[in-house]
Amino acid sequence: MDTITQDIAAPGTHPEGFRDGAPRVVVADPIHPAGIERLRAGAVVDVATGLTAEALRARLSEANALVIRSETRVTAELLAAAPRLQVIARAGVGVDNVDVPAATQRGIIVVNSPEGNTIAAAEHTVAMMLALSRKIPAAAWSLRAGEWRRSAFVGVEVYNKTLGIIGFGKVGREVARRAQGLGMRVIAHDLYVSVEQAQRENVELVELDELLASADYISLHAPLTRDTINLLDRDKFARMKDGVRIINCARGKVINETALLEALESGKVAGAALDVFAKEPPGPDNPLLKQERVIGTPHLGASTEEAQINVALDIAEQVLAVLDGRPPRSAVNMPGVSPEVYARIEPYLRLATQIGRLHAQLSDGAVRSVQVTYSGDVLNLDTQPITRAVLIGLLQPVLAQPVNFVNAPFIAESRGIRVTESKAAGEEEYPNRIVVEVEDARRRRKIAGTVLSKRDIRIREIDSFRIDLEPSGYMLIARHTDRPGIIGRVGTLLGKNNINIGGMLVGREAVGQRAMMVLTVDDPIPEPLLAELAREIATDYVRFVEL
Repeated sequence: MDTITQDIAAPGTHPEGFRDGAPRVVVADPIHPAGIERLRAGAVVDVATGLTAEALRARLSEANALVIRSETRVTAELLAAAPRLQVIARAGVGVDNVDVPAATQRGIIVVNSPEGNTIAAAEHTVAMMLALSRKIPAAAWSLRAGEWRRSAFVGVEVYNKTLGIIGFGKVGREVARRAQGLGMRVIAHDLYVSVEQAQRENVELVELDELLASADYISLHAPLTRDTINLLDRDKFARMKDGVRIINCARGKVINETALLEALESGKVAGAALDVFAKEPPGPDNPLLKQERVIGTPHLGASTEEAQINVALDIAEQVLAVLDGRPPRSAVNMPGVSPEVYARIEPYLRLATQIGRLHAQLSDGAVRSVQVTYSGDVLNLDTQPITRAVLIGLLQPVLAQPVNFVNAPFIAESRGIRVTESKAAGEEEYPNRIVVEVEDARRRRKIAGTVLSKRDIRIREIDSFRIDLEPSGYMLIARHTDRPGIIGRVGTLLGKNNINIGGMLVGREAVGQRAMMVLTVDDPIPEPLLAELAREIATDYVRFVEL
């Protein structure tokens, strides 16, 4: 493996040019220089590839982001040495070398680049299929050896053959389109793809057993999960058509290599084209490498100049988005948000966070449940990130650990907080309404807000009181009985303590009944003064809030 040494300092020290306060990104595996340059536009980049696990742990002690490919393994032990880490970026598709649950518990966002190398992987798959069919590698080596044995390398055509694709995601679909251009019939198996989606690609979706029995070629494009490890085993090979050819440009462990070798030796499988292996790099004693009916490449599926640039830039943009407090496009452990969607959802995220923060400062005791109800135009958006923003605002003020879009649901669950989300018909007064009801040890409180424009968000209700509040800055919130002189007494007392009032809102149920006063102020209000204010207006509910 090549080792890139630019911008590297001794472990525990800053790289040359480290800017105080700037986020730090450690690049542990080689990525295209275009991605490095993009990262440098917003962060200090420490390119340190080929390190041992111990050396990498030292690098990560001050890192905010980690960029990897398939070489570096990110374990729970490694993450424990990275207290400031916010994002792990995998420059590629698979994240089986990352302990995603451990990252999620620590609030670390894991992102990948599922589309940057799609075309490269699909083209490599087709190239491997054609090379296998026409015995191109063996014929090339024979010619180099000075031989001219045309009859020894008679191949087969892919035209009119059936290609079975296992895993019909982005790469699988691109392979299908190219195979159809070669005149092949394409069938596919994927439990998470609908018949309608497959039909739009002129592909027949079938059960796995039917695919195994019908396909002349089988190409694997499934991710590595507990369900797909050793997906093709002795039993699956036995169900295949005699003379089937296997192409694997996905993950090595999807195939049981011992079972594949047996199928090759028995003639059940006519040939295999492998870009990936169970252990990478495979040892020189791997019997598949010595099988004459196997052609192999060293995990080159994404190895095109175009794919490397696309993936590096995509990962860099996502890292900088996370470091800037914005949700990434392709997060593995949280809902992904595209730049276009983020532009629409951003004011709702701000409103939701502020409603959560307000609840946190008004609640009495431990929170038991959170109910978020949406109505109006917000229903046209993915509301999952908005609900998570509510939890961030609610939990962060009372917890020492970071709370973000990744770990907010996990933290809520671990603290026994039941979170529910519902949708309702909109009201004319609230075109984009978010209602958050929080139940704590003493009561259930409701706060409702709306988005009027991209920059204008408002709190419109606290419990049964109608108000119109911009949720920012310092505020005094008091619940009292409506009677003359209350506002004057509060104003006088604040003035005596040199605290200026910036604005005032009052909501009441009816004349002489319960009322709520919200004052915006220029400075924090100390606890002794809050107690004095409570005595002055004869109430037990006076709160200072900072948003």
